[in-house]
Amino acid sequence: MAMATRGFVFYLLSGFSVAITLSVLFLNSNVGSHSNERIFLSSSNSVTEKVWPKLEFSWRIVLATVIGFLGSACGTVGGVGGGGIFVPMLTLIVGFDTKSAAAISKCMIMGASASSVWYNLRVPHPTKDVPILDYDLALLFQPMLLLGITVGVALSVVFPYWLITVLIIILFLGTSSRSFFKGIQMWKEETDLNQELAKQNETLVNSHGELLIDAEYEPLVPREDKSDLEILRFNLSWKNILLLIAVWASFLLIQIVKNDVAPCGIWYWALFFSQFPIALGVFGYEAVKLYTEHKKRTQYICGASIEWTPMHIAFCAFCGILGGTVGGLLGSGGGFILGPLLLEIGVIPQVASATATFVMMFSSSLSVVEFYLLKRFPIPYALYLMAVSVLAGFWGQYFIRKLVAILKRASLIVFLLSGVIFASALTMGVVGIEKSITMIQNHEFMGFLGFCSSQ
Repeated sequence: MAMATRGFVFYLLSGFSVAITLSVLFLNSNVGSHSNERIFLSSSNSVTEKVWPKLEFSWRIVLATVIGFLGSACGTVGGVGGGGIFVPMLTLIVGFDTKSAAAISKCMIMGASASSVWYNLRVPHPTKDVPILDYDLALLFQPMLLLGITVGVALSVVFPYWLITVLIIILFLGTSSRSFFKGIQMWKEETDLNQELAKQNETLVNSHGELLIDAEYEPLVPREDKSDLEILRFNLSWKNILLLIAVWASFLLIQIVKNDVAPCGIWYWALFFSQFPIALGVFGYEAVKLYTEHKKRTQYICGASIEWTPMHIAFCAFCGILGGTVGGLLGSGGGFILGPLLLEIGVIPQVASATATFVMMFSSSLSVVEFYLLKRFPIPYALYLMAVSVLAGFWGQYFIRKLVAILKRASLIVFLLSGVIFASALTMGVVGIEKSITMIQNHEFMGFLGFCSSQ
């Protein structure tokens, strides 16, 4: 049974990845053959073409709906969003230009994340009498993730396309393989634990199971059953949520004002660097809190013993900025770094998925509001695909968590995370390599661009 389930998950993820890649290869030569609405916007330096296909029933919209639903369902369960799948899908299958595809991708990530957060708020913690969302980790990573996104967006106009492609392939394959091996390790541990429990249950050496506690899935102490409303209220920490919203609103206000000032002017740089004290202030507050508590006693978060030393805290800051930078470069939510990182530091998969999705909801919604004000995406298409992602996020969480509870295998979440990252590496890698080859054949400039001249 265990081998069959693991084989099913492996072939499902492999098939999903290969199907997306074949779609990319097949449709890349045919994109643009359907009706598009082309809008030309003049700027002081160049003319940018927006390609917005009409929202009408066709095999393209059906295929995009299927891929969007599966990508959102698997991405939110894994806590990675799925932006690496959505952007190639929107450009090569639907026919959007790259910038519009990145904007709609953010809408899909926001919709899937919001519905997943709503589902998770109504779910109790699997092992402890604490909220399913780890607000300490959210406050630690969210400001650095938002800061990294602004840096990534700035670097995206400077870095050559081939370099971004190389970085994507290396980073995604590294995190995907690391998560996959982490999942295999968890699978073996769960198999040993389930076999031991089965043997002890067969011999009836225990008294109704009081001494046979599965630390991964069963509560350590007896808990009273709570209603859905009680669980929802328990999982909501309004003080921390309001602080996260304040950070989100501060970054949003800065971005809105910065878009209306001249690039590379005094006010531009003043607004750009004003984001650093906001992010570092909130991060420093949470870091000092965790470090102080660690000095007083061994700090346990989400069932994992974490040593909050200065080195570990600095590492978390670096990973938060790195995840945001990758998100800014790709148009994703930064979960490709945050999800594997939470697993790496010892957070159990259920809580890692819920917390990463919660943080992504803030980062993606920040971009959606900004893109809306800049009129970067067509409203009908965004609403349709966001509705698909909302349904996918909710039902993906429902199905996978039921499967985890039945099979007692939280490693399924880790395998989904690894599969989505691997699929993103394939799609983004294929698209990036093909575009780079085309640029070489056309003798286009492939070096670093000037920051100010590219704005």
